[in-house]
Amino acid sequence: MSESLPGRLRAPAPGWTTRADVVVVGSGIAGLTAALRIHAADPGLRLLVVTKDVLAAGSTQWAQGGIAAALGPGDTPEQHERDTLVAGAGACDVDAVRVLVTEGPEAVRELIALGTQFDLHPDGELSLTREGGHHRDRIAHAGGDATGAEIQRALIAAVERAPAIEVVQHALAVDLLRAPAGGVAGLTLHVLGEGQHDGVGAVHCRAVVLASGGLGQVFSQSTNPSVSTGDGMALAMRAGARVRDLEFVQFHPTVMWLGPDSQGQQPLISEAVRGEGAFLVDALPEEGGTRFMQGQHELADLAPRDVVAKAITRRMLETGRPHMWLDARHLGTGASEASGGDRGDREAIVTRFWERRFPTILRVCREHGVDPVTELIPVAPAQHYASGGVATDLWGRTTVPGLYATGEVACSGVHGANRLASNSLLEGLVFSRRIADVLPAELRPWAEPADDERAEGLVSGERRRELQDVMTARVGVLRDADGLAEALDVLAALEHGDPEVGPPAWETTNLVTVSTALTEAAALRTETRGSHWREDFPDRDDTRAGHVDCWLEPGGTVRVEWTHAPSTDPSTTEVPA
Repeated sequence: MSESLPGRLRAPAPGWTTRADVVVVGSGIAGLTAALRIHAADPGLRLLVVTKDVLAAGSTQWAQGGIAAALGPGDTPEQHERDTLVAGAGACDVDAVRVLVTEGPEAVRELIALGTQFDLHPDGELSLTREGGHHRDRIAHAGGDATGAEIQRALIAAVERAPAIEVVQHALAVDLLRAPAGGVAGLTLHVLGEGQHDGVGAVHCRAVVLASGGLGQVFSQSTNPSVSTGDGMALAMRAGARVRDLEFVQFHPTVMWLGPDSQGQQPLISEAVRGEGAFLVDALPEEGGTRFMQGQHELADLAPRDVVAKAITRRMLETGRPHMWLDARHLGTGASEASGGDRGDREAIVTRFWERRFPTILRVCREHGVDPVTELIPVAPAQHYASGGVATDLWGRTTVPGLYATGEVACSGVHGANRLASNSLLEGLVFSRRIADVLPAELRPWAEPADDERAEGLVSGERRRELQDVMTARVGVLRDADGLAEALDVLAALEHGDPEVGPPAWETTNLVTVSTALTEAAALRTETRGSHWREDFPDRDDTRAGHVDCWLEPGGTVRVEWTHAPSTDPSTTEVPA
């Protein structure tokens, strides 16, 4: 049980008011898909999309690998389902996974029809690759390693062709407004810069769709952009919504190591690089480096992310090194080792491969002083994805009437304890379409917001680094009871004083709220499962296969409890050839 947290953010009274039938918070694949599909379902609705930065600034544009769907020869939704369940380590909701994999292929085809230009083979068929945890080539990609940017481009272009969808940029969602009888009556925003309004205002609406992304800035190092401060999850908790499975934070195993003091967003080395044949080693060649994923899992370097991240972390602890290395010097040569043949010819072949398949990663590596054509890339795990989030049903409904959630801010149940590579873009796409299928018919009557009696508070933005350091050290890849208790003590000591009101304090307060719930959930789950690794409980315990739900009580206390869910363990099921 946590110390008291604010029931709402301290903010000025709204200085302006506007109305929209539906407000979508977020402008990545989940948010823009929801807006476009709701508009298509009922063109008469007034839709407002609000985004914290510019339309293209969220996590979608950073997605390198691609989007997974059973689109290739011999692949089936059933095979995709099994890979997803295996990666999810017994914590997936089977019905949600089935929705994802069966509706996924059609959703991707509609994305193509919208204008997304995926990479193709010379014969015009989709170029599909493989990533960790997949037994089939089913990852569609664009621009080599710029899939998210291409999807974002196509969605923004589609929104621009739909003038009925109003967009407000540089708008931070502050808090939900509640109806007298409960549920959503609107939300408050803080708009800066190029937004059509300035300062804090209120949007009265009949429904809110949260698509605001993840919580990466809880940790010192993350692949997430700076806008990922858990705003949607914290806002939903203050409105009474349940969040689920926050302890399942995925740490991407291969993030470029920039040094011990590096902070903030870190360069991701996509799993697709290993899908093309790169492998991990524990030292440089001249130091006798060896491949250490052999024997760890049947898929070796392409094992699910939690397996690879744990193996890297263990090897780092064993060797005392701050990182491992990724060897991709042979890609494109058809060889398993970067040896043999004329060196100049080999380097030219590898260079052409990198320039075609991974141009963005090549550029970023070189910008940081590493040429992956001739050098090994230093890598270490860093926070990458929140598998948990605001609890939803199969149609994106939360526990608050009129509030829906989709994408990384949500917990639909598809990821379980560990997201399967490239299922995240697909989740946002599929479940946003499902929200649009039901929301127009479920719109609630207009209601004036009720008086808000929730206790307000703020944590100074100057405390963010302290929060990130303790979360990284005590609630990161390795966890135990003592460390989790220490983290909760530090979080509780971040006083809710009288800091300057504004985005730094609002974001930091959101981070404290989400961090507290995450840590409480991690303390309750006394087992190791998927991306949740308890050193003091190193084994998986299937008596604890259910979900962990968290919610914020009216007095500001975070409560946690187990909810029942069947364990799914398809590891003994034969994978179709």
